[in-house]
Amino acid sequence: MTPVEGFAPLPDPPYYAVIFTSLRSGEDEGYAAMAEEMDRLAAEQPGYIGVEFVRNQGGQSITVSYWRTQEALQNWKAVAAHTLAQQLGKDRWYRHYTLRVARVERAYSGPEGR
Repeated sequence: MTPVEGFAPLPDPPYYAVIFTSLRSGEDEGYAAMAEEMDRLAAEQPGYIGVEFVRNQGGQSITVSYWRTQEALQNWKAVAAHTLAQQLGKDRWYRHYTLRVARVERAYSGPEGR
């Protein structure tokens, strides 16, 4: 199937999804540069598959990153630059966030895949 813009190129399951839902605090200093660096750095990690991102007008966003194994996503969590970004997010950029990790067992796409 041809990749669709904005959708991660996912393999057949199983794989892992890290779902990060956040509401920004309004503090923007350094956020865009850090987000860009985290996207670049994540893509270099072994086991990284891709990412999908949406934001609404109220400032709530959902980022879903996909990983081949639980070990790969745990290794990403331990990367020093990512740890720094997490701390800055807690201290400056996010009013509230929720992080969920899920193992994807089944996946469908469409409508051409019906």
